Amino acid sequence: MAGRRALHFVFKVGNRFQTTHFFRDVLGMKVLRHEEFEEGCKAACNGPYDGKWSKTMVGFGPEDDHFVAELTYNYGIGDYKLGNDFMGITLASSQAVSNARKLEWPLSEVAEGVFEIEAPGGYKFYLQNRSLLQSDPVLKVTLAVSDLQKSLHYWSNLLGMKIYEQDEEKQRALLGYADNQCKLELHGIKGAVDHAAAFGRIAFSCPHKELPDLEDLMKKENQTILTPLVSLDTPGKATVQVVILADPDGHEICFVGDEAFRELSKMDPEGSKLLDDAMAADKSDEWFAERNKPKASG
Repeated sequence: MAGRRALHFVFKVGNRFQTTHFFRDVLGMKVLRHEEFEEGCKAACNGPYDGKWSKTMVGFGPEDDHFVAELTYNYGIGDYKLGNDFMGITLASSQAVSNARKLEWPLSEVAEGVFEIEAPGGYKFYLQNRSLLQSDPVLKVTLAVSDLQKSLHYWSNLLGMKIYEQDEEKQRALLGYADNQCKLELHGIKGAVDHAAAFGRIAFSCPHKELPDLEDLMKKENQTILTPLVSLDTPGKATVQVVILADPDGHEICFVGDEAFRELSKMDPEGSKLLDDAMAADKSDEWFAERNKPKASG
C-alpha cells in the first residue's frame, strides 16, 4: 500500500553493553537515538514490564529510509528465554563480516558467501559478504509461521503487503510494501510458534488517517488487537499514535502514524553519548562494571 513503510524490529536485550558492542562494532550500525523512560509503555513497547526501561535505535542510516533495530532494555532484567518465533535478520555487508573476523566474533558459513552470526541473547543474523551501494543493507526479517497460507492471507490481504516470492515446497514467502524497503520473510515450521519471553515486535508506519480504518478492519475480521489506537509520549519529542496488532501466530505488529513518527525518529547527534552515559550509570550492567573495575595493584 502506498505510504506504508517497514520501520524496525524490537529486540529485548538483557546485557546492554555487550549488545551495543555487537550492533555498533560488529555490524557497524550507528546509534541513531537513545531514550530513557521511568515507567512501562502504554503499548507494552518494552514488553509486560512496568518499571524503568530504555530504548536505543541503531541502524546503518536515518530511520526515514533505513530499517533499523530497536534495543529495549528493562532495568534489572538480565536475560530473556528465546522461542522459535524470530528466525533472523539478513543484511548485506562485507564490512560486518570483516569486523566480526577482526573482533573474533564467531561466524558460521551457512551458504556460499553467507555467514550466520549470533547477537547477545541468541538473536541470529545472516551476513551476506557483499556490499550494496546507496541502499539499506538490511534486506529481510524472517519470522516463523505455523500455517503459511493463513499468514499470507493476513499479511497480504488484510495488511496490504505485496507478495514478492512464494515457495510452497520450501514453505517460504517474501513480502513487502515497496521494492526498496526491507522485506518480511515468512517461514513455515512444523508445530506451534513459541514466543517465550524474548518475543519481539515488527513496526511499520502508515499515514495517520489510516490508523482508525486499520483498527476497524481488524475488528471486522475478528483479528487480534493488542492495543487499540493510543497516543505515546516521549519526553521532549513528538507524540505518536499507534495500533498494536497480532498476526495468526501471535507476532506483535506496531502500526504508527507516519507524519509524527518522522518527527520523533530524527537522528539525535547526542544519542551515542546518552547511551554510553546511561550504561555507565547502570549498576546492574555487570559486564560494564567488570570491564571498568580498578585493576589490582602490584
